[in-house]
Amino acid sequence: MDLKQIRYFIVACEMRSLSRAAEVLGLSQPSLSRQIQLLEAELRHHLLIRTGRGVEPTPAGLRFLAHAQALDDLAQHARQDMRAYASTSQAKVRLGMPHRVARRLAPHIVQSFRRQHPHAALTLAEGLSLEMNEWLVKDRVDLALLYDPPPSTLVRYESVYREDLVLAYGKSCRPAPPPRVRARDLGRYPLVLPSAPNTIRALVDKTCRDLSVALDIAAEVDVVHTILETMTQESLYTILPRSALNDMQGQDYLICSEIIDPVIMNNLTLATPIRQTLPPFVESTASIIRALDMKQLFA
Repeated sequence: MDLKQIRYFIVACEMRSLSRAAEVLGLSQPSLSRQIQLLEAELRHHLLIRTGRGVEPTPAGLRFLAHAQALDDLAQHARQDMRAYASTSQAKVRLGMPHRVARRLAPHIVQSFRRQHPHAALTLAEGLSLEMNEWLVKDRVDLALLYDPPPSTLVRYESVYREDLVLAYGKSCRPAPPPRVRARDLGRYPLVLPSAPNTIRALVDKTCRDLSVALDIAAEVDVVHTILETMTQESLYTILPRSALNDMQGQDYLICSEIIDPVIMNNLTLATPIRQTLPPFVESTASIIRALDMKQLFA
C-alpha cells in the first residue's frame, strides 16, 4: 500500500473536491484521480463518489478513512523522529563525573558510547559532586555521576554503586588500629580529612554527630593524593572509600581497618534533570552507565 496514495485520499476527503485536493498536493487532477483509482483497485472497493458539489467518501471510503488517518499519522511521526535523529546525529552528550570516578569509568563509558553512536560525541567534565550538581541544574551538563547529592526538586537521582568508607593509615603507624574499628572510636585517631563542603566529610561528620563523637582533626586537605602524602610524614589517619587505596601507585605502605557499628557507606548516583523523557542520546548514555559492572571497576 502506497503511503502517498493514502495521503492523497485523505486530502481528497478533507477538500471534498479532487480539483482543490490536486491544487493542495501540487498535482494535476488526472494524476490525483489515477492514484486514487490505483488505491481503489488494491482495496477492491470504491472509496469516493462524485456529487454535484465534488466528491464524498463512500461507506467503504469512510471505513478506510479511519485506517488511512492512523497510517498517515504514524508515517508523519516516523518522518519527524528520523528528522530529529538526523539533526542530532552530530550531537554532544555532556557527562559530569568526580575525578576519581572518571579515572575508573570514563574509558569504559567512552568505548561503549563510541560503539553505539559512532557519529555522536561524548564530552566529559570533571569536578566535585556539589559543583556538578549545580552544573546539571544550570544545563552545563546533561547528566552526571555524583556522590551523595542533596535532595532536589529539579534533579532525579538513581543509586548506581555504594561503597564502604575505611580508616586508612600507614603500616608503620602507631598505635595500630584493630582490623575493625567501631565508629564511636574514631575520635581516638588524629585524622586528615577534606574540608567542608565535601561528601566524605559530610558522611563522617553526620555519623559521628549522631554518636556524639568528637573527631580529632589534625589537618584538612581537599585532594586525596595530598592526604595520602601527608600521612607518610606522621602517624596520621584518614577516612576514605576502600577503592581509593588503589588509586595511587606506590601506596603499598597503606593499610586500612573496616569501620563498623555503623558501616559508613557512600552513594554514587546517576543524576538527570527531572523531565518526562530524556533526549535519546542522554538516555542511551545513562543506560551505558547502568550496565557497567561497578563492583569490578571499583575493586
